[in-house]
Amino acid sequence: MEVLLFGGTSEGRILAEWLSARGTCDVVACTATDYGASLVEGNDHVSVVLGPLDANEKMRLVQEHDFSCVIDATHPYAEHISDSIDKLARDCSLDVVRVVREEQVAYGAHEGVLAFSTVREAADHLATTRGNVLLTTGTKELETFARRLPDYAERLYVRILPVGASLAKVEALGIPVSHIVAMQGPFSVELNAALMHELDISYLVTKESGSAGGFAQKLEAAQQCGVKALVVKRPPQHDGVLVQEAMALLEDRYGV
Repeated sequence: MEVLLFGGTSEGRILAEWLSARGTCDVVACTATDYGASLVEGNDHVSVVLGPLDANEKMRLVQEHDFSCVIDATHPYAEHISDSIDKLARDCSLDVVRVVREEQVAYGAHEGVLAFSTVREAADHLATTRGNVLLTTGTKELETFARRLPDYAERLYVRILPVGASLAKVEALGIPVSHIVAMQGPFSVELNAALMHELDISYLVTKESGSAGGFAQKLEAAQQCGVKALVVKRPPQHDGVLVQEAMALLEDRYGV
């Protein structure tokens, strides 16, 4: 039996490890980044396809295998990828097991939190303010802030994964090395607070990433430090199941 898994996420890692330990199927795990691949590689019965893959490449991958189902464990903000997985599954008559991330934090209860529907809205708000900004949304949207903040190189402190592609993108925008925090999370409240204090942060920008992304710890640290938290709200998720529910479904429906 073969299973196609999309997702260089913590949920993808958990499922890859679980499927590997069961030893009942071979897993082809597709990840868009080297970091995502590092989360799932090294498991028995799991092979990694490093992407991103376009529609034709996804179709070719399915045609080369005999997958029993597709697991969508992609990031909750990667809506376009989930949409492409849906189309692939429809075109190939495959079932999709979609894994969603548990929502645990009622951020409205925290003081000093401003919520925005998009990264662009958060960046536009920052353009009306002063003070140092700790950006924890990754490098994909970094150019959005650079375009909207005329003094972004002085104000932005970016926390990114310690990988070459991320570092190169930040440096290409002219952000000083002293403003780059290259660390792998999630982080404790104490570490977040220490970083905000050391860098004299006035604003934190974060996505509503849930427990897997250390969201609660970031908000708690911001509140302790008197830092305004700008939260980019999670897009409405496709219907799906939590990781533990996905395991039960895969076992019951497909016999993995």
